[in-house]
Amino acid sequence: MPLVHITRRERFSASHRLARPDWSLEKNLQVFGKCANPNGHGHNYDLWVTVKGEPDPETSFVIDLSLLGRIIKDRVIQFVDHRNLDVDVPFMQGRYSSTENLAIAIWEQLEAPIREAGAALHCVKLQETENNHVEYHGA
Repeated sequence: MPLVHITRRERFSASHRLARPDWSLEKNLQVFGKCANPNGHGHNYDLWVTVKGEPDPETSFVIDLSLLGRIIKDRVIQFVDHRNLDVDVPFMQGRYSSTENLAIAIWEQLEAPIREAGAALHCVKLQETENNHVEYHGA
């Protein structure tokens, strides 16, 4: 049976601040630029979740995309949409809210429920701006 990849896109808006608490404001601004604004800043994120597997012989689905959408919304979107990533999101506690760390944290939220649904998580792609995105393929 062939291995197939299928991707679902979701969107959310969130704010954050890139800054180390052990650094001065000046050093944070030097390293992180305007992203270290003490009041934070926001993004309209695009999230692509790609799963892989063999198509089911009866449905031809790798995974039901409605189910995948519900998993993403239940495990990620409800926690991050219109939230402050540094303050409001339980799975981001203790992590700097870089796009890299957010993609890893999203992977951690999705891997088990996608596996339980009969597919394997292949990639989390998170686009922060039209010029910047991160892809994470697991450890």
